[in-house]
Amino acid sequence: MRELAVQAMSSVDRGYDLLAPAFDHTPFRTPDRFLDATAAALAPLGPFDAGLDLCCGTGAGLRVLAPLCRKRVTGVDFSAGMLAQAAAAPPHAEGPRPEFVRADARALPFGQAFDLVVSFGAFGHFLPAERPGLFRQVYRALRPRGLFAFPVGAPPPVTSPWYWAMAGFDGAMRVRNALWRPPFVMYYRTFPYSGVRADLAAAGFDVALDALDEVGRRSDGSPRAGLVLARRI
Repeated sequence: MRELAVQAMSSVDRGYDLLAPAFDHTPFRTPDRFLDATAAALAPLGPFDAGLDLCCGTGAGLRVLAPLCRKRVTGVDFSAGMLAQAAAAPPHAEGPRPEFVRADARALPFGQAFDLVVSFGAFGHFLPAERPGLFRQVYRALRPRGLFAFPVGAPPPVTSPWYWAMAGFDGAMRVRNALWRPPFVMYYRTFPYSGVRADLAAAGFDVALDALDEVGRRSDGSPRAGLVLARRI
């Protein structure tokens, strides 16, 4: 708790530098079931030559990319600490050895370099006003007909404790950022699918949403998560 409190009082990049050594042991790492379900859904759409894990953190998403890509796998993040942890991890048994680039996702140093871009658990670090620019950066990094894929969870109903937990967390972060500098941008409810789809389409993507049935279904029969498939036109 002390480490998380220190992180929360830091900037986003400094906070993740501090958290990096313990990150894979926290609940913030994307669960394997989401990674495995995404890999299974993308496999029939490949193989791909070059893949990018956007905001890769300690590299959990690279286990999705490595078996799908024949020539090149790259992880990009702006936290040096997270990249150091990712680079120290054993490479996946299949696929090319990953490369790592330190960069801000809002200013990617790539132009038409990848056939596939994935991202896991990072979008809470971008304010809604930043989404259009972020998606334009991904569009520029993809080759024609390249694919941008990421899982999204179904929003919890208002009767769920998770709904109120996320609302409370977001409220606490807004108070923190109003009172403390530098800001720590991390919100759970700023990435609704309707707005995301509109921003992807405006950036030039053809957008589809497939159910991730491997993650399970809710009591009403609807999927717990979906996979956004945004293809560069």
